[in-house]
Amino acid sequence: MGETIAFDIVRADCLGDLPHGFFGHGGGAHQFGYGGPGDPTSVARLRAAAANAIVAGASLAAPHQVHSPDAIAVDDSWDDLPEGRPVADAVVTDRSGIVLGIVTADCAPVLLADREAGVVGAAHAGWRGAHSGVLANTISAMEKLGAVRSRIAAAIGPAIAQASYEVDEPFRAHFSAAEERRFAGAPDRDGKARWSFDLTGYVADALRASGVAKICDCARDTFSHPERYHSYRRAMMRGEPNYGRQISLIAAG
Repeated sequence: MGETIAFDIVRADCLGDLPHGFFGHGGGAHQFGYGGPGDPTSVARLRAAAANAIVAGASLAAPHQVHSPDAIAVDDSWDDLPEGRPVADAVVTDRSGIVLGIVTADCAPVLLADREAGVVGAAHAGWRGAHSGVLANTISAMEKLGAVRSRIAAAIGPAIAQASYEVDEPFRAHFSAAEERRFAGAPDRDGKARWSFDLTGYVADALRASGVAKICDCARDTFSHPERYHSYRRAMMRGEPNYGRQISLIAAG
């Protein structure tokens, strides 16, 4: 049995009582990413305890994330070590005893489930991943395990909110005219045009475009809640040398 720790966990209504959770940093005590501050052994212990909080005795399957569109199916868990984990930005499974996990620090964590089929998924959806198809690929990978996309529920966890996500013209140029509604005007800075980007709205659009109708958003802004969440952008603005990560977890049962 894993270690018991008091975690700060948000759960999504659209996932019901399915084992899942979006983990905060517990008042600064918890840092879940191997690329973040802290000793890797301590990080591994914390990640295992978080998985145990979702399903007692289950194994964690969390990939090495690289902002890719890649989703992989998990038949069995792997050693949760800093090096050697499969490289992907989404994981899906229909196996019991496995907790799927992804880490974020402003990007949107998305947990997905077709409860009838017993298939779940977890995706790391920053703008790059969402733009290049990580959510569509996650849903396709779930379908290969027997999920039906019209039955899938998707929960968007704590992520940077539009009011906190200022972007410039080179960023906006990645998007099409049809996606302009996810940009709101922001004051010019340094003589250059700026906008605020609605990442979670963009993620929800990608889910709907993939046939997912049941979507809920936890509506927690990582940037503006330092007492609860790590934030890459906040750390960079403060000139901090590194930044922590949240973890988001889901299991089929």
